[in-house]
Amino acid sequence: MAKRSGTARRRDDESVLTRAVDSVFRFVRFAEFEILFIHFFVIAFIIFKDLVSPLFQFYF
Repeated sequence: MAKRSGTARRRDDESVLTRAVDSVFRFVRFAEFEILFIHFFVIAFIIFKDLVSPLFQFYF
């Protein structure tokens, strides 16, 4: 229990900006897989679009 109160006291001493930045980093660590998953599909779409675009110009 002593460690819990120590961490709570430390959180009160930190500035609002520090707590906000910590919460953003905590969220990014939590959502890391989803962020990488979306980036994979965006990059794959851009590459596929560039590879297939000459074919569409030929047919239309």
